Amino acid sequence: MKIFPPIPTRRHMTVRREPKFKPGSSRGVLRRALLAAGVFTVLIVPATLSQQPDSARPVVVQPGAPGTPTKTLPSSTRPTLPPRSPADVEFMQGMIFHHSQAVEMTAMIPSHTQNKDLRSLGARISSSQSDEIKFMKRWLAARGESIPKSMPNMPGMEMPGMEMPHDMMALMPGMLTPQQMEALRKAKGAEFDHLFLTGMIQHHNGALTMVKDLFDTAGAGQDAELFNFATDADNTQRAEIKIMQAMLEKKQ
Repeated sequence: MKIFPPIPTRRHMTVRREPKFKPGSSRGVLRRALLAAGVFTVLIVPATLSQQPDSARPVVVQPGAPGTPTKTLPSSTRPTLPPRSPADVEFMQGMIFHHSQAVEMTAMIPSHTQNKDLRSLGARISSSQSDEIKFMKRWLAARGESIPKSMPNMPGMEMPGMEMPHDMMALMPGMLTPQQMEALRKAKGAEFDHLFLTGMIQHHNGALTMVKDLFDTAGAGQDAELFNFATDADNTQRAEIKIMQAMLEKKQ
């Protein structure tokens, strides 16, 4: 007679159960999240996919000028940068020299006047225009254009590049003549304050002329970085002209 092994009783059986995780534990949260994600995927994804036809294409919209409607362009439209104008390059190269003279003028302030308002204004002009010179040099370098050398007494800002003849510098709007610069160097106190303010107003007005000439040139000023820079420079120097005019009126 064949003897079969005894059937295991409940006491001998090993029952494997799903591990229980404490509420709020990291494993419990993960498990519930996975379960929830699985349900969400099964129930929602097919419905979402069914609502998006394969033929859908992105819509390209070109904003219109103020007062004009927008235009819907073909989906194959690709963005392109506007061509760089020679006037853009000339503006940046010329403005580097223009700003350099302004920084040279502000460098005289500490040793020529005790006027606190003028010292504060000079520090502001020096800081902003020095930073703008660095930006303009980076802009030119990124486009493979010649970079003008800074004025000789602007330590730390020299870069190899082109030199601008003094006669060309004299033709730039608002630039102080060598005679004006020499008179500024020799002046002290109230005389210096007056010469500085009148000279810097002349200088700032020249920069405004350069910005206007840029935007009046067909095809120029379309580069986004250059446009923002020129616009900001225009706004800043207009505000500083008003400040300097008020300082002159206060002294009269």
